[in-house]
Amino acid sequence: MPVEIQPFPRTPDSNVTFGAEVRHADIEHLDEKDFEAIHDALYKHQVLLFRGQKHVSPEAQYQLTKRFDPASDTYGHGKDVPNAKNSILHPDLKTIPSVPQVQVIGHGFVKELEGLHNIQLRHPHHRTFHRDAIPAEKDLDCTRFYRWHIDAALYGRHPPKVTTLLAISVPKGRRQTLLYDDGSGDTLDVPLGTTAFVSGETMYERLSDEEKHFVNTSRIEYAPHPYIWMSECRSFPTGLGLYTEGRELSEEQLPPIDQDMIQVLPMVWKNPVTGKPALQIHPSAIRKIHKADGTVIDDLKTVRDIVYKLQRPAISPSYVYAHDWQEGDFVLFHNRGLLHSVVGAFADDEVRIFRQCNLAASVSV
Repeated sequence: MPVEIQPFPRTPDSNVTFGAEVRHADIEHLDEKDFEAIHDALYKHQVLLFRGQKHVSPEAQYQLTKRFDPASDTYGHGKDVPNAKNSILHPDLKTIPSVPQVQVIGHGFVKELEGLHNIQLRHPHHRTFHRDAIPAEKDLDCTRFYRWHIDAALYGRHPPKVTTLLAISVPKGRRQTLLYDDGSGDTLDVPLGTTAFVSGETMYERLSDEEKHFVNTSRIEYAPHPYIWMSECRSFPTGLGLYTEGRELSEEQLPPIDQDMIQVLPMVWKNPVTGKPALQIHPSAIRKIHKADGTVIDDLKTVRDIVYKLQRPAISPSYVYAHDWQEGDFVLFHNRGLLHSVVGAFADDEVRIFRQCNLAASVSV
């Protein structure tokens, strides 16, 4: 039976225009015809959901991810992230020994999984990254977007084309109120531990003509070793970038910097199948804006204010797809066309186990 692509149902109060479910796909034994259908569907729908895939092996997850970029082979952040103790990513990742391109993420104690033993997973909590935290007494009822981002090292390695996530264990039974806490009054009812997605294409479409000209002709320079550089910084309550408080690490405090590895990337990335433009900026890692006339905006607060104004409208509640995870859900998403964020606050006894795979791309955007 050929694979079937079923777009997600739309609701009257939602402006989410992406996402589809894939049915009848055998990820462990995916033939070329089915992969071609999935490939084109991904770039059309941006997020693809495969239900009932708990049996999928780490190797099969890696191989499907790699088929979108056969020349890629290394985890998107490189081989050393789990050991880079001064990176903000370090506590969140456990590498599967037999397939090092696949990481285990989640929350709680896991006795044994895929060659890993007695591991303690930590779900990223907004209080470790945001300047102003939700009061402790509201912690299980309310939550925030932790950090809107693109899966990318943004230093040396090219941004991955796709990311895959597999839900192995998912705590159920609670929902939370997501608070924007930015004066807008915006809130969003979300499932516990959701992954939130927004479309870079929608983010671009919402811009004025003047803003579109600006983003089409400007480039973003990212900080060297960005996840170490930002390790002492504190986020806005929306998770969409950082306060400018002088907390960024200096070049002297960072590992040695290779100037050739610093990335200056377009603000707008093109969908390889549909040709649609997407505003794709990792707001927490930005350092400078290079304008078309050759001038550079290097005042960090100004850079952050510009990018925040461009991105904030498209993370409003009606534009957010908050996936309600079920055990066995396998999600494949277009990493170069979306931003996403971890969400949620778990109790100590709530265990969440996921596998994640993305690969540093063989070519830049």
